Amino acid sequence: MDLLALADFNLVARYGGFGKASRAAGRPKATLSRRVAELEASLDLRLFERGARDLKLTEEGRALFERTSQLLTELDETATAIASGGQNPRGRLRVSAPLLFSQTAMGKLAAGFALKYPEVRLEVTTEDRSVDMVEEAYDLVIRVNPEPDESLVGRVFLRDRMVVVASPDLARPTDDRTVPAVVRGPGNGAQSWNVMKDTGRASISVTPILSLSSLVMVRDAIRMGVGAARLPISLVSHDLADGTLVHWGDVEGSEISLWTLYPSRRLLSARVSAFLDYLREAFPEGTPDELAAYLG
Repeated sequence: MDLLALADFNLVARYGGFGKASRAAGRPKATLSRRVAELEASLDLRLFERGARDLKLTEEGRALFERTSQLLTELDETATAIASGGQNPRGRLRVSAPLLFSQTAMGKLAAGFALKYPEVRLEVTTEDRSVDMVEEAYDLVIRVNPEPDESLVGRVFLRDRMVVVASPDLARPTDDRTVPAVVRGPGNGAQSWNVMKDTGRASISVTPILSLSSLVMVRDAIRMGVGAARLPISLVSHDLADGTLVHWGDVEGSEISLWTLYPSRRLLSARVSAFLDYLREAFPEGTPDELAAYLG
């Protein structure tokens, strides 16, 4: 198999078209088209479905892309490392991270990483959705309590838990009295929150009065005393210590694990390894208190 043609096929597949790949790589569009056609002819397979305006991988093309893209990346990184005389991390590192972690910690982490590894161009995208690492060309993703995926490997680097908190001016619930609440996302009608307190398990009846899209917004709202909320303890630990918020209990069954995930392969790139090591240095124990201290 012609490795140059295979590399051009991967380039076109990654960018989703000959034009985009041509502009990204500074290569003639006609050359990319010819090499992909030659690869298809040599394999006796159609790798792309060519429409009037779009280009889509066939089933065979997708399988070839998924199995060769990382191998080509490793070949390129090996050649670069040998040419530079070592394994100094360099090149582009694409990371996908969840919204809350990005809002609170990723800016500081990214800046510190950039100062330590100036030859790495770190790109962080914020999103809570599940991403296709190969299709979207991510090197590493950070996710909260991810579903098992046999194509990915990873580890937990941080743990957190959800707590119910409120302003000290808001009366604590007694009996079956309903209290106002600030929730993330849609909040329709009365709800019941199960919590663990020093005295045991309890249920808090709440009526959502504010529905917000970000937990940072939720925290800022309850600081104004409008209601109670369920929030990660790392996000409110300083408020609890200062007395600006009070703790009503731990949300039952709300353990949070932040994972770093990457494609299952024998060798990690120097960039990914460096980023994983940097996270370990930032959060050596991976506790909520460490995260709270890092957030300041």
